[in-house]
Amino acid sequence: MGVMTYMIRASFFTAFALAALPLAGCAVVPDAPIVQGTPKPEGYAVPIDQPVRVGELVLTPKSVVEDSRCPENARCVWAGRLIVRTRIDGAGWRDTAALTLGENYGTHDRVVALVSGIPERQTDSEIAPREYRFVYETR
Repeated sequence: MGVMTYMIRASFFTAFALAALPLAGCAVVPDAPIVQGTPKPEGYAVPIDQPVRVGELVLTPKSVVEDSRCPENARCVWAGRLIVRTRIDGAGWRDTAALTLGENYGTHDRVVALVSGIPERQTDSEIAPREYRFVYETR
């Protein structure tokens, strides 16, 4: 085989390999929520920073914004409220919102709600952030 033939073949194979290289890294991956860690199943009471799957979404409580709920061992004129800053991940999008216990929140044509926050407040103690657990659901 002559030098010229060798160079033509080498150029052809190099060009073919370079053309195929970008395709090797491509894979068809359906849109999925952008989360780190494995989400717990729907209905699971999760602590701060633990994702939970809620329908097609993944919700992650990030912090307690307000916990003015009436303590369990007290009488109150106002029931108070629990508000949790929550990250909501959908297929290719992310939203962060302050969800109020018992109220619906709509985003990207979906409605979710914070349906439980435990433990209940007590008059004689504060709740540490690591002690909270939250339950979310789709509506």
